[in-house]
Amino acid sequence: MRADNSQHIVNAARRRSQYTRAKAVQALRSLDAAGEPVTFEGVAKQAGVSRSWLYGQPDLRAEVERLRAAHRRAPSSTLPVRQRASDASLLRRLEAANARFQQLAEENRGLRDQLARALGEQRADRITRIERREDDEYR
Repeated sequence: MRADNSQHIVNAARRRSQYTRAKAVQALRSLDAAGEPVTFEGVAKQAGVSRSWLYGQPDLRAEVERLRAAHRRAPSSTLPVRQRASDASLLRRLEAANARFQQLAEENRGLRDQLARALGEQRADRITRIERREDDEYR
């Protein structure tokens, strides 16, 4: 009677499955990091696995769909998802920009007031000089 080698076959299948899964995860990460569109076909080709195998892995399928959707929302972005600005970060930047805008608008108003006063004083001085000349001419 032959020895039962089924445990070795099971272990080999488990290692092969883990290796295949690691290749697929690495393909996902590298496509995302390169800013390339993440598609089932692209991941399958880069990982050397079939698309049907990818569709059969619920977590990998969800990740491909999530990254694909993220890429559709921001087609010009070449940054990986982890490096993209969050909504909260963008909101803080918008608030800071609005605050800076308000500050510059107030500064602009102040400078316009100063300019108006300076031009008014210049005009008043010119009028005063003209009036003095006219007074001197009539005397």
